[in-house]
Amino acid sequence: MATRPNSLLLTIITISFFISSSHSQQLTTTYYQKTCPKFDQIMQDTTTNKQINSPTTAAAALRLFFHDCLVEGCDASVLISSTHFNKAERDADINLSLPGDGFDVVVRAKTALELACPGVVSCSDILAVATRNLVTMMGGPFYTVKLGRRDGLVSRASRVEGNLPRPTMSMNQLISIFSSRGFSIQEMVALTGAHTIGFSHCKEFSTEIYNYSRTSPIDPSFNRRYAEGLRSACADYHKNPTLSVFNDVMTPRNFDNAYYQNLPKGLGVLKSDRALVMDPRTRPYVQLYARNQKMFFEAFSRAMEKLSLYGVKTGRRGEIRRRCDSFN
Repeated sequence: MATRPNSLLLTIITISFFISSSHSQQLTTTYYQKTCPKFDQIMQDTTTNKQINSPTTAAAALRLFFHDCLVEGCDASVLISSTHFNKAERDADINLSLPGDGFDVVVRAKTALELACPGVVSCSDILAVATRNLVTMMGGPFYTVKLGRRDGLVSRASRVEGNLPRPTMSMNQLISIFSSRGFSIQEMVALTGAHTIGFSHCKEFSTEIYNYSRTSPIDPSFNRRYAEGLRSACADYHKNPTLSVFNDVMTPRNFDNAYYQNLPKGLGVLKSDRALVMDPRTRPYVQLYARNQKMFFEAFSRAMEKLSLYGVKTGRRGEIRRRCDSFN
């Protein structure tokens, strides 16, 4: 009798795994071939035009995709606007800095798709494909995105905290967030390579470049000259909280492996970036991807394909929203 709780727990975990697997297996790359044959072309046109007009769109969409998938799964729950009755995910503290270009590219694609094939394409599929297209446009790898997700029916700010990585978290906390979702340390390091594009707000690392300690104003894990450059760039961040700097100081507009090459030199913007090269569990992967961009691209592609299937909703567990920012 003493083993029954363990047996019950194992049964629940097994059932949950098969349910999750069966949902992801229902997704296919040809899902809209008959119901919306112009899907691929509309997505490509929309993402290309948006990126050309707003060069920060790729990084914005990539961050939005991560913040969506790690809370409730890849179900577009982060796109929902708050109401008087519900404070939604996008209004959680950590999501307030999500760039508008990420939301905008989804809205533009949804508008065009609703004209071509109304009520057919989910917002979660749009976000997943837009992210992939934009990563590829920046020079990153092309990876497969299976389609057929439905949009989630729940979006609550209260469910966000602790489920998204913060720059101030310890490595144990960061690893825990990913491992609890079935991602290895190597996959976590590969996904963090998304920081090869985009930017971070000064307020996210201000305590490490101003008044760090009694003996040093700057966190010693920084390259000194780089930190002084950051101090100069962020000097007015109190007056202008939108001030930000590129995550990759060397090739900020290219999706490449320069991010990993920067870390041993103390050129990581965020504390969590610099921690990757200091922790013995993550350092070997940083060194591998710094040496070999092809290995990084392959690992990033596999990890993104896996992430894009995390917690997906199908059938009655979701809906096809008419508008991406509100439930039907």
